[in-house]
Amino acid sequence: MKTFASACVLAVAVALPAWSATVTNRDGEAAVLVVVEGESRMEVAISAGGTESICPSGCFITTPSGDRIGLQGDETIEIVKGSAVVK
Repeated sequence: MKTFASACVLAVAVALPAWSATVTNRDGEAAVLVVVEGESRMEVAISAGGTESICPSGCFITTPSGDRIGLQGDETIEIVKGSAVVK
């Protein structure tokens, strides 16, 4: 019975969708975002017109214009004139 319960929990965990924030750069040049997830800090470059998925578990981002935004991980964001527009 314990094995069956473990298998059910595993099946539900695998079936859950992986969420992440989607960022699209609407500017004419590449944009570099600073992404902080927990103790991890990295820079993510998004080419002009490009789209990237980030922050599957939530994070903070800093945009090229200096905006700092907290994300849950399910947002759609556009970079316009170096600033983030959350939709």
